Amino acid sequence: MSSTSSTQAAAAPRSRPIVPGRGAPARRSRRHNRRTTLTASGFLAPFAVLFLAMMVAPICYAIYQSFFTIHRAGLFGGQQSTVFTGLSNYTTALRDHEFITSIVRVGLLGLVQVPIMLGLALLLALLLDSRSARLKKTFRLTFFLPYALPGAIAAVMWSFLLVKDLSPFTGPLSHLGITTNFLSPSWVPVSIGNMITWGWTGYNMLIIYSALQTIPAEVIEAATLDNCSGWRLAWHVKIPLVRPALVLTTVFSIIGTAQLYTEPAVLAGARIPGVSPKFSPIMNTAVVMDTGGQNLAAAESVVLALLTLVLSFGFLKYNQRKGAMA
Repeated sequence: MSSTSSTQAAAAPRSRPIVPGRGAPARRSRRHNRRTTLTASGFLAPFAVLFLAMMVAPICYAIYQSFFTIHRAGLFGGQQSTVFTGLSNYTTALRDHEFITSIVRVGLLGLVQVPIMLGLALLLALLLDSRSARLKKTFRLTFFLPYALPGAIAAVMWSFLLVKDLSPFTGPLSHLGITTNFLSPSWVPVSIGNMITWGWTGYNMLIIYSALQTIPAEVIEAATLDNCSGWRLAWHVKIPLVRPALVLTTVFSIIGTAQLYTEPAVLAGARIPGVSPKFSPIMNTAVVMDTGGQNLAAAESVVLALLTLVLSFGFLKYNQRKGAMA
């Protein structure tokens, strides 16, 4: 009996001793995490509200409006009715010759202008980052200054600089035997590209220059010890390390090219012969909107947004895959 009872007592589960306040740290940690989450949500709430109100809601409303058409009846079109038409507005937009032409025109302009602009931005950033550079703050501010000038004012300024009878470039070029009109139909895309490059090179330069400043000094010193200096250092060390910044500026430039409006709109307002009121996709959409085609304009806006998204996302995926292969 005594052995049996002792065996049962040994097999019985032992009760753990109660430690006072054992769960207090866990509860305090949960309360701290909850307060941190609430604090972060409170700081993010204003941005979330503005983002939903100014970005998401207009996009959703444009998509909604693109599936409808307003029919007007009566002698003066006083009676209006909104009818669901499905994808008919998108079909009309894709068949609009002027809309497609504006997309192709701006695409070709960006295909030439964006590499030139980013090449200049990279060159200026590398020059500022070199050890032999002097007055870096002065030159950095000088390069960035055109971006600080409002786009409309810059376009008006360049329109005066490029008008044949007023341009300061006409006289020197004529002495060299070159007679040209920078605002003629054949030169207008070049002039608009020049305006964009002048205004945005400094902005992109600042992004690339900031990326150059994050390169560890040990990497530069190691490359210098291996007799890698000057342009070899820039090509083999600095440029590969700032590749994410170059990708970022390229994506920004793609989006900005799709949103081209200010420069051609100013020239069109000045009645320059080579600039039509539908020069860019956004200008074309604005004209359609002004002529009463709100639903068609919404469809064109959605098409342009999707095209921009595909190009930007496709460029990002291409660089990610290229980086993974490297």
